[in-house]
Amino acid sequence: MRTTHDPAKSRTNEEKHRVSLALAEEIDWPSVWCTPDDRKDYGELREIGYAVIDARLYCVVFTQRGETFRVISLRKANNREIERYEKATHIDP
Repeated sequence: MRTTHDPAKSRTNEEKHRVSLALAEEIDWPSVWCTPDDRKDYGELREIGYAVIDARLYCVVFTQRGETFRVISLRKANNREIERYEKATHIDP
């Protein structure tokens, strides 16, 4: 699957979160655990997802346009998000 991002937004994201939006190219999109971002009306469906990259959990905000994922924000997940992700994705035997 293809990812895109705004280069200017990537620079801003890197300054704020120390993560380039280009890192999203390493996301295994079918494995992303996500929920709609309904905090406000963005004029399009945005989603907040959690993805593992190099054994580290990241929070990614994105919108899907056809087969392309447009990345809006990417940062390392905080402890609260890691805990929520682990509870949501844990499968009891």
